[in-house]
Amino acid sequence: MAGQRINVMEVRTLISLKQKGWSNRKIADYIKVNRKTVDSYMTRFKALELSWEALLQLEDAELADLFTEDSQTEKERYETLAGYFSYFEKELLKPGCTLGALHQEYLFKHPDGYRYTQFCWHIRQWNKRTTPGGKLLHKAGDKLYIDFCGDRLSYVEKTTGELITVEVFVAVLPCSQYTFVKAVSSQKREDLITCLSSCLQWLGGVPQAIVSDNLKSAVSKAHKYAPLINKTLADFALFYGCAVDPARPYHPQDKALVERAVELVYQRIYYPLSRHTFFSLEELNTEISNMLVTYNDYLFAHGGTTRRQQFIDTEKEWLQPLPQGRYHLRQYRRAKVQKTSYIYLSENRNYYSVPYRYQGHHVEVQYNHVSVEIFYNHTRIASHRRCFTPGHYTTVSEHMPSTHQVYNGWSPQFFEDKAALAGNNTLLYIQRLLGQYSYPEIAYKQCQGILALGKDYTIQRLEQACHRALEYHKAGYHTIERILKAGLDQLEEPPAALPTIPEHVNIRGAAAYR
Repeated sequence: MAGQRINVMEVRTLISLKQKGWSNRKIADYIKVNRKTVDSYMTRFKALELSWEALLQLEDAELADLFTEDSQTEKERYETLAGYFSYFEKELLKPGCTLGALHQEYLFKHPDGYRYTQFCWHIRQWNKRTTPGGKLLHKAGDKLYIDFCGDRLSYVEKTTGELITVEVFVAVLPCSQYTFVKAVSSQKREDLITCLSSCLQWLGGVPQAIVSDNLKSAVSKAHKYAPLINKTLADFALFYGCAVDPARPYHPQDKALVERAVELVYQRIYYPLSRHTFFSLEELNTEISNMLVTYNDYLFAHGGTTRRQQFIDTEKEWLQPLPQGRYHLRQYRRAKVQKTSYIYLSENRNYYSVPYRYQGHHVEVQYNHVSVEIFYNHTRIASHRRCFTPGHYTTVSEHMPSTHQVYNGWSPQFFEDKAALAGNNTLLYIQRLLGQYSYPEIAYKQCQGILALGKDYTIQRLEQACHRALEYHKAGYHTIERILKAGLDQLEEPPAALPTIPEHVNIRGAAAYR
């Protein structure tokens, strides 16, 4: 430090005068010290990257601590700190580690060490770090920024001991910086919608717009000016009455606040959680919820308020009200209407009827866990209640051809004529199969499959298999297939024996019940 030393009171006076805009020369004349001394103090203040207000809020001991480099004690204290620089550098690479956490660890070992301000200054000087930044003004209730953290959390599966990694969703209201965090299994569309729905319920309202990154689960096709939002997220936004406004590709500054929120989540949630082990996603989310309360109650460094208080005071009243009920995730699939007048939904392996005039056409299927809707050229042509039973046919009678007339070559008579060419047993079996259903169309594909087995196993074996299968209560394709595969059709049938009751000393006759 060049020049003479000045006391703490004079340092405070110097800071106050500089805050008022005085020049270094004028300040030196006023407090009766050398101008070069004032210049050196100004250089130190500038390196600290603290405002004049923040400097005035420091305690006398902290303020004096900034200007004690010349003493032998100071040199020893600095050498002690310097011995930790390499360790600090490695620790700071870990998610959630902060200078504040490292300072507490340092003070625990060296209670007479540097206070926080001087501690940070020395580390930054060693690293030659600079962190310029700016501030944007945001309207209350206008936007909700969302993102997934780059690093994941994890829990241990109890039964196998496997370490399961999970994604972490972060949402922040930029005006109040009120933050929501939730862990989910993946970044897939279903998990994103679950996170957004939970977030809006937690907020108790809806913003004007949701600003997302160009996630695959949110944006079907990224574009600087006209990104294509996927249908599920667009349907979600329509239900809640808000817009989806993705950030521009490769422009993280468009959502800088959520990027900063992710860093804070690393520091205040990830880092403390790293000291614990969880055995389910529910356990992990419970602890995240508890820590989120503390996170939103942190006092801001400047301003004397918290995220929660700012949300209640300035933003909550500007959010739109929540709609009635919860959003049911809607899925979208393309399907082709089969000759049977049904479409196949592969997720549950079942069938839904469509008006027969759309046979052979491609349609769009929209469904959630309650209903299934089928659209052709943006017009809804069928609606059904969702069924989760594999192999089940859900039918509306009006969709079927009138009196099961021939349509595109398939009808009950068509399959009966085909079966008659194989033999009488095959005909009887096909007639039984068609008669099992209220709508014969349901059996058409099985009939087609049974008749095709005649090409694989010969017509004679098919006829024998149908003869054997007629003894069973219910007809079906798999019954004939199993008989043919096992060769049961080629076995001789044993003569039927009359059922008899074996003689036994414990068997009582009618006389025992008189």
